[in-house]
Amino acid sequence: MNLFFLIATFLWSTILGEDPIKPSDISGNIELRSMVVATRFDSLFRSLSTKGGFNGNVLIGMSGNIVYKNAFGFSNLKTKEPLNVKSVFQIASVSKQFTAIAIMMLQERGQLEYSDSVQKFLPDFPYKNITIKQLLSHRSGLPNYMYFTAKYWKKKKEFLTNERLLEIMVSNKPRPEFLPDRRYKYSNTGYAMLALIVERLSGKPYDVFMEENVFHPLGMTSTFVYNPLNKKTNEYETNGYNRNHRKSYEDFLDGVCGDKGIHSTVEDMFLWDQALYSERLVKQTTLNEAFTPVSYDYKRDNNYGYGFRIDTLADGSKIVYHGGWWRGYNSLFVRRLDDHSTIIILCNKVNWGFGDIEDLMSIIDLSKM
Repeated sequence: MNLFFLIATFLWSTILGEDPIKPSDISGNIELRSMVVATRFDSLFRSLSTKGGFNGNVLIGMSGNIVYKNAFGFSNLKTKEPLNVKSVFQIASVSKQFTAIAIMMLQERGQLEYSDSVQKFLPDFPYKNITIKQLLSHRSGLPNYMYFTAKYWKKKKEFLTNERLLEIMVSNKPRPEFLPDRRYKYSNTGYAMLALIVERLSGKPYDVFMEENVFHPLGMTSTFVYNPLNKKTNEYETNGYNRNHRKSYEDFLDGVCGDKGIHSTVEDMFLWDQALYSERLVKQTTLNEAFTPVSYDYKRDNNYGYGFRIDTLADGSKIVYHGGWWRGYNSLFVRRLDDHSTIIILCNKVNWGFGDIEDLMSIIDLSKM
C-alpha cells in the first residue's frame, strides 16, 4: 500500500463523515489537532511497517511541541531486539547541516569568512580559487572521494580520515568535475574538507568540537560523531540493513566525517530542530543566509543553501530539510519554517517508502481543515 493511497483513504473517510472527529471540531483546537495528527501518522506508519517493511523511528512536531513519536521494527533483525524511541541511528548526510553550523559558528567568531579561499586554512589543498561558500553550497566542482579513494587507499582494513583524504588529494589531485562556481553538484568531498577546516581552526578533532559546542550545550546526550579511533557505545545502538535485509558493515570510508558520520535519536534531533529557532548556536541573520537558495542556475524549486536543502510547497510555505543514506541507514529531517512543523524519520533498514515531503506535510495540514 503506497502513501498516496493511505492519505487518500484518510481524506475520503473525512469527506464521508466516517472520521469521528470533524474538521469543524478541531479548527483552532490545538490539543485536538495534535491528537488527530498523531492518530493519522500512527495509522500510516503502522501500515507501512506491516505492509512495506518500514523499520525505524518517527517523530512529528507542531508549533514547537512533540505530538507523535514511535518506533517500528527491530534494532537487530536477527535477534528481533525491538527499536524504541531512544534508539540511535546513523543520520548520514543529514550530518551536513551540523558541519555547516560549525562553520557558521566560526564565521561569527571572526575566524573565517565565507569568501575565504580553502587554501587559507588548508595550504596544501591542491585546487585553487575554491571558497568556503562554494564548499557549503556544493559549487566547488570537487570530485567525490567515495569514488576515487579506493584507487589510492590500499589499506582497506584501516580507516581513512579527513587528513588522509586531503593527503590523497594532494598526492594525486583527482580531476575536478568543473571549475569552481560553474554550477551546483552535490559534494561529499566538500563537506569532508569543511570538517577538516573546523579541526584546523579549533585545534580539536571534529567529534570533540561538535560535542563541546553543539551536542552538550543542547542536551543532545545520545548524539555523537562516529570516530573509529574513539568508539562510543550506547545502550540503544542499532545495526544497519540494506534492502535485502543483509547487515551493513563498516569499511574504510567510515573514518571520514563531516559529510556523514553523526549518530542521533529522533528526540535529540528535535532538540536540534528547536535550537535552530533560537540563537543558542548562531544568530538568526546567519541562519537566514543559510536558508537562502544559492544555486539559481539549478532550475528547480528545490535548491540548496548552506547545509540545508530548501523548497517551497504547493501552498507557498517554505521548508528546509535534508535526507541521508549510508550503510543500511536512511533519514529524513524536515522543518517547515512558517508554522514550526517538524518531521523526523530515522531508519536502520533502507526504505524510502514513506513517501515525499508534500504528502507527509499534508497529513499535518488535514488537521487545519
